[in-house]
Amino acid sequence: MVSITLSKALPKGKKVFTTFPDVLFFPEFVLGGLVWILLILATIPLEQLGWVMFVSVFCFVGTALFFFIFFFGRHQKRFWPIVDVVYHFLSAVFYLSASIILVQLFKMESNLSLSFKFPIVQVDVAQGSDLHKNMGIAATVASFVATLLYFVHWIFSAIRWKRS
Repeated sequence: MVSITLSKALPKGKKVFTTFPDVLFFPEFVLGGLVWILLILATIPLEQLGWVMFVSVFCFVGTALFFFIFFFGRHQKRFWPIVDVVYHFLSAVFYLSASIILVQLFKMESNLSLSFKFPIVQVDVAQGSDLHKNMGIAATVASFVATLLYFVHWIFSAIRWKRS
């Protein structure tokens, strides 16, 4: 059962799995990886996806690091609550900007034909196919949901920091 009450101290060990907002680490991690994977599979030129890929990889790695730091209890210094707040604020702002860029990018790129490359077979997708649209929509939705999760995590981390 997840505890909705905010404690003054940052959790460590198994409490990371049961305290709010720290229980959000796992969905943030999964959605960040999902955005990353969907964008790679879309085979849109990386020059156009530079910022979005940076944000998804940065937040994916950062969330993993924060989770392991909290899980192993290496965050007992006084400055960690503010680091938690700043990280989740930056992640929310970064993902919001990446989401807006994705909306614009898939709006502009909807007329391109794509080619998905698999190790054995090459599958060509026709111009304006449903698969391309669905991947773009899925990446954009996952990016907006990740934005919402990071924003909620930031708000509750700020409340916890103010209480400590």
